[in-house]
Amino acid sequence: MFEKVNEANFIQGEHSVLKFWDENSIFDKLREQVKGNDRWSFLDGPITANNPMGVHHAWGRTYKDTYQRFNAMMGKDQRFQNGFDCQGLWVEVEVEKELGLGTKTAINEYGIDNFVNECKKRVLRFAARQTEQSVRLGYWMDWDDPDELRKLAAGIGTDDDVTYKSAAGKEETDKAHRLVERLGNPEWGGSYFTFSTENNETIWTFLKKCFERGKIYQGHDVMPWSGRGGSAYSQMEIAEGRKLTTHKSVFVRFPIRGRDNEFLLVWTTTPWTLTSNVACAVNTELDYIKLQAKRDDAVYYFAKDNLNFQRLATEFKEGFGRPEWKWPKDVPKLKTIGQIFKEQGGFEERGTIKGAEMVGWEYDGPFDELLAQQQSGGFPIDDKLMDRNGVSCHRVIDGGRDSRGNAHVVAGEGTGIVHTAPGCGDIDHTLGVVHGIVGIAPLKENGCYDEGFGDFTGREAISPDTAELVFEKLREKGLLVAVETYPHIYPHCWRTGDELVFRLVDEWFIDMDWREEIKDVTRQIRWLPESIDGQDREVEWLSNMGNWMISKKRFWGLALPIWVNENDPKDFEVIGNLAELKERAVEGWDDFEGNTPHRPWVDNVVIESTKNPGQKMHRIQDVGNPWLDAGIVPFSTMHYNHDHDEWRKWYPADLVTECFPGQFRNWFYSLLSLSTMMRYDETDDAKEKRPFKTLLGHRLVQNEQGEAMHKSDGTAIWFEEAAEQLGVDTMRWMYLSQPPASDLRFGTRHPDEPVPLQTPDGEVSETADGFTTCKVTSQPADEVRRRLLIPLWNSYAFFVNYARLDDFDPNGEEVPVADRPEIDRWILSNLQSVLEVAQSEMPNYNVADFCRAAEAFLDDLTNWYIRRNRRRFWRSKDASDTDKTAAYQTLYTVLVTLCKALAPCIPFMTERMYQNLVTSSNSDAPQSVHLCDYPQPDAELLDPTLNTRTATAQLVVKLGHKLREEKNLRVRLPLAELQFACASEEQRAAIKHLSEVIREELNIKQLTSADNLDDLVSYSYKPNLKTLGPKYGKLLGIIRKELPNVDGAILAPLRNGENITLTLNGNELELGPDDVMISTEQATDWSCADENGVQIAISTVTTPELEREGMSRDFVRQVQQLRKDADLDIQDRIRVFFNTEDEEVVAAVTEWDQYIRDETLADSISQVDTAPENASAVTIGNAKARIWIERV
Repeated sequence: MFEKVNEANFIQGEHSVLKFWDENSIFDKLREQVKGNDRWSFLDGPITANNPMGVHHAWGRTYKDTYQRFNAMMGKDQRFQNGFDCQGLWVEVEVEKELGLGTKTAINEYGIDNFVNECKKRVLRFAARQTEQSVRLGYWMDWDDPDELRKLAAGIGTDDDVTYKSAAGKEETDKAHRLVERLGNPEWGGSYFTFSTENNETIWTFLKKCFERGKIYQGHDVMPWSGRGGSAYSQMEIAEGRKLTTHKSVFVRFPIRGRDNEFLLVWTTTPWTLTSNVACAVNTELDYIKLQAKRDDAVYYFAKDNLNFQRLATEFKEGFGRPEWKWPKDVPKLKTIGQIFKEQGGFEERGTIKGAEMVGWEYDGPFDELLAQQQSGGFPIDDKLMDRNGVSCHRVIDGGRDSRGNAHVVAGEGTGIVHTAPGCGDIDHTLGVVHGIVGIAPLKENGCYDEGFGDFTGREAISPDTAELVFEKLREKGLLVAVETYPHIYPHCWRTGDELVFRLVDEWFIDMDWREEIKDVTRQIRWLPESIDGQDREVEWLSNMGNWMISKKRFWGLALPIWVNENDPKDFEVIGNLAELKERAVEGWDDFEGNTPHRPWVDNVVIESTKNPGQKMHRIQDVGNPWLDAGIVPFSTMHYNHDHDEWRKWYPADLVTECFPGQFRNWFYSLLSLSTMMRYDETDDAKEKRPFKTLLGHRLVQNEQGEAMHKSDGTAIWFEEAAEQLGVDTMRWMYLSQPPASDLRFGTRHPDEPVPLQTPDGEVSETADGFTTCKVTSQPADEVRRRLLIPLWNSYAFFVNYARLDDFDPNGEEVPVADRPEIDRWILSNLQSVLEVAQSEMPNYNVADFCRAAEAFLDDLTNWYIRRNRRRFWRSKDASDTDKTAAYQTLYTVLVTLCKALAPCIPFMTERMYQNLVTSSNSDAPQSVHLCDYPQPDAELLDPTLNTRTATAQLVVKLGHKLREEKNLRVRLPLAELQFACASEEQRAAIKHLSEVIREELNIKQLTSADNLDDLVSYSYKPNLKTLGPKYGKLLGIIRKELPNVDGAILAPLRNGENITLTLNGNELELGPDDVMISTEQATDWSCADENGVQIAISTVTTPELEREGMSRDFVRQVQQLRKDADLDIQDRIRVFFNTEDEEVVAAVTEWDQYIRDETLADSISQVDTAPENASAVTIGNAKARIWIERV
């Protein structure tokens, strides 16, 4: 027997389902059920285990869980392995905060071993936290017990033995760090951790292959650098950290040697680099103006095109390319160079010369007095350039072109003369090498000036005070022309938020000259959604990116397996695995053995040079780029190193899915690069190298205003805040129904409104991580409940509560579908159409289209099938009533099938429904909806003709309701007639066939078929000159003359919002709805509408008889509301009382007494003179009345 269904209580219901799954080991039973079947291989992009989850993490995780659940219900065996990203600067920064360590020096003093252990602990703690949050999301993975992870975290850094119980139930006892390095191995199960020895060692294998192909090298180059982080950044990393910011930019003049009172006009947004200026670059093909200032007769040279160039004019109006990158409010519009000189007394133009004529001019630099400028060989010293220094190198050089032929120096922003500091810029460094000029690199690791820079020594380069000191000294020397506030997009550290500087460093790189191999692999992959052009984006990134900087001068991360000869820096080797390291080690192995291959333990292992026997090689102190960690997982997590045959069963993955705006440069790039290299010596087939077959990307999660959410201002929504206020099923449907190529406007967090949360573990007022829980609102979530969850629950409740009253047995003898009414056959046929969408779109990773189909079906189910069939369920119980039985069986089939179809998407609610609908009456049924097979469409039940016929009737009803609303004619008021005309006989036949249904739905007395409705409605079309003028210009005359003569049937799609193409006087035109003004002329007392070839008109004339009938329907509605308010059971009978002074109300109730009593289960209706105080004041038609009821 079914349990009575009451309020949905969605969130509390989710808590009970979590308990049911856990107590009954449903996920374990699912894994056992699909074990050994055909495989579906999913590869999880690891979430960074460094902070608790927010709602932005849950979008991708919902995709992952949904497709895994779907494929499991399709019987596919899977690995179900979550991943945690563990290493890198983002973890270090948080640990530094925890420990109060602000610099690398402080970390060294604290002890690298202690610091690395704290990083491991943090990762384990947040892996445990994210595991709990993911479980609450309903994300089914082979999870480690969070408490076991916390136990390991507590043991890190101690000599105590720890007994650890793995996800597979195996117990192991050892030192914590030895257990931690094995997490995620096949025998233990559980999530993979990128700090595991397996993962790190597999990266060593990759780097060894790169080394064997001659791709590893140490580069001396200028790279983006974080002073606080003490580390360089690769090209892929700085792309993530670009932000709109403002700097004080400066126009400065450099005196030209040998030319009295003549200057080069230079401009820069990084004034700190002027201390290191060595040269000035020009474009030899540009014209350069010779301008004389009236204030002091000084002559300035700069690009002629720049004199009156409107700098950043587009950005001033439109912003910098993103919604959040608007022009700063407090920054005025930039002045042209001409305006600057006019405000300083005016100027005269004295002619122009070509840039080529300026090449070789020498000049005095702005800070030639600095020791660094005067040091022979530059700073630091380059032994090959000892015959020159910064001061002697000051000259104008040819800026040249890049590898694609684009000039380095262009007109527009700036002055066309580029201040060149080879120690402070990447292009500058390249120009320095080409022209043989010294470099002056002013910054130490901490981003502050080194010795040799006078008053600047010790100052932080990015400090505004440093810029002010530059301006002060330029002003003292008479070299300052102008200072302005300049907004621009500038690279920041993507984890600390600090501005980056460019610094001369020695780093390790992978030469990416094999990028064409990676492109070939990229082209073997399906990139979704197609609208984002993922393949083209990735190929473009591969084409433009430089060599991959893989080293970081940090502490917590992959220990790069590069050993360098202490006597010959050019003699280096890459070690491919720990076994090779042990075999090659001549010192330090015994101390290292038993530790993880991290700093500082692996740093002391010494090997002997192969090239120079007897000479020792030491590991470089650098750690690896963290994207290596995540890029290797197709190999490290699938048994590549230990069981190649097993690895081949799962490689390549069928799917990966992640947020796409930045991952083209990061994880996707890393996956593709590492897989291409790992398999270069195993196959030449690019298809066999691909790490995954399909990539599904999705956009960003924003607040409801379309703005980014930030932890710093309290607008970021923590996962549990949303889960316990909006509900997880609600959240999941929000994610899944959202087109992945569009940002999701999720909701709003109200940081000033703390609220307690009712969680599965009880009430809390802050998250487990100490954040106060605050109110979260979401209009999209409200819409999901309105469109999906509430109508689905109401449909389920309607069925169950009537089925209980009638003792319906779902296992009883079925009424043959062919013998059931057409509406039953229609809803079953429509259900098959939805299942066809599921079977088509879910395997193609297009769940959004399935969600749309499911919502449309649910609307049909609730607002058409159930509403139109209520009387079949209301009838008294009668064993011989096969029609009522058919209704129950039909609705039961629909609900159970819908449960199974929706289970991957909304796993909680469907489980609750399934338990009551199925397992309560069938002990042989699968224990959980998630152990069921995914429903397949039944061809025998699918009737496309029936679906189309009903859809046509629904279209007429929709148009009729639209007309009623426009004319303010309530549906309960009967109307006399509806006339219709159709473009096809099939449509006409469908309307005639379902005319009785249409009459009931629209409350129309008569339907009349007509060949056309020309007597009732006509349309005229005129061109909209405002929109057509910019598009067609000279053709406007032809359009104005000919458009009114075009056949109305050709122009009709415009009324439905569609575009049309037509030819006027030999000119093909495409017109949209905004291009044509449409006028409608309707007959008096009629209202008309049309869509998709169906045209209708309804009579708007009413009569007293129709008004009274409408009032009786109003009366029924008000009584039904009173029954609901009184919480009466379905079968309860009542007595109705009313009081009114309006004779029309009395007449209506008297005339329609029997109808009212039948509809409301009323034994009597009585008019009384005085109404009690609790009587309900209502409107009947346009009259007032008071109504109340009593249960019999």
